[in-house]
Amino acid sequence: MQDARELLEALVGFPTVSRDSNLALIEFIEDYLGEHGVPFERIESDDGSKANLLARIGPEVAGGVVLSGHTDVVPVDGQPWTTDPFTLIDKGDGRLYGRGTCDMKGFIACALAQVPTWIEEELQTPIYLAFSYDEEVGCLGAPRLIERLMANHPRPGAVIVGEPTLMEPVVAHKGSTNFRTRVTGRAAHSSQIDQGVSAIHVAARLVTRIEDIMADLKREGRIDNAFNVAHSSLHVGKIRGGTAINITARECEFDWEIRHLPQDSAEELRRRVDDYARELETEMQKRAPETGIDTEALSRTVPALADRDNAEALCLCRELLCHELLRHESMDEKKPGAVAYATEAGQFQGAGLPSIICGPGSIAQAHQPDEYLEITQLEASVDFMRSLGRRLEA
Repeated sequence: MQDARELLEALVGFPTVSRDSNLALIEFIEDYLGEHGVPFERIESDDGSKANLLARIGPEVAGGVVLSGHTDVVPVDGQPWTTDPFTLIDKGDGRLYGRGTCDMKGFIACALAQVPTWIEEELQTPIYLAFSYDEEVGCLGAPRLIERLMANHPRPGAVIVGEPTLMEPVVAHKGSTNFRTRVTGRAAHSSQIDQGVSAIHVAARLVTRIEDIMADLKREGRIDNAFNVAHSSLHVGKIRGGTAINITARECEFDWEIRHLPQDSAEELRRRVDDYARELETEMQKRAPETGIDTEALSRTVPALADRDNAEALCLCRELLCHELLRHESMDEKKPGAVAYATEAGQFQGAGLPSIICGPGSIAQAHQPDEYLEITQLEASVDFMRSLGRRLEA
């Protein structure tokens, strides 16, 4: 039987960067599950280059527990890694280094390592393994995985998404939407600036307004102190445009995002931006009718996870964590957390499934060069999986 560390080494060895296929990793997991007689199904992307994997251990009855993890990782391009990112490295400092160790192949490895034991325990309630593609680029794969789960299987009772939380239960996260705005101006020689409309100047005004909207939200008291950034955030990450220093720019585009609190609406926040864009566009077109501003969503909105309808899932998670020797306080006394990053948990909740987040590792290590997972966190996750099996055989 392979242990979690051996499986993590194998999983890290697959360079499943989101821009590339994850099929080799999926085939590895399928072979592993097949060796143990575990039924599974592959849910492919439209072009067949990527796939989700859904497996069930235990009887086909209602009330199962879904263990959800994504198989893709972020790129390593341009990062100052000191080791091969796709080789698991143990430097003897209590950490395992490699891309995806904490985000989030460590969780997947721990679940897979427990499969042979779960089979022997003859579970009375099933455990589902739900492994997705393209989480890192907008949670694109999970919706069709969730649709298949709900259509073909009895309704599960809880979903645990294993994103890195230092093995602490998290009950809420922000939603996320990415946008690209294109400003079309009129080119002219900069010595005749009144004959042109600078797309860069207009874009700059809109970018500033985006930041001002975020400040407005704070003034309006739209605050949730459960989050370390206690308000919905709007942020411009990239901007490009112009031809030369002495030409008023005909084109400028910028990429931006909204990360909204569960109680806020991404659509309402975008409308605030669009309303100002229409004001700017009216000014532009008085001078040059061919000018304009267009915004497109680069991805579907990743829904927020709200702290609601999750009492049973949270209770189960706390019960399993109380079995770990690393706990120094009662899990019932510790308030569950909220995080600013988005996950697939909001999508599971949107399907009516009680969902929480709990997994090994720290989000501070995710996406970083020399990403690592503390060995103690891997061990805590193994204990969590072991306790889950014992709980569901009762």
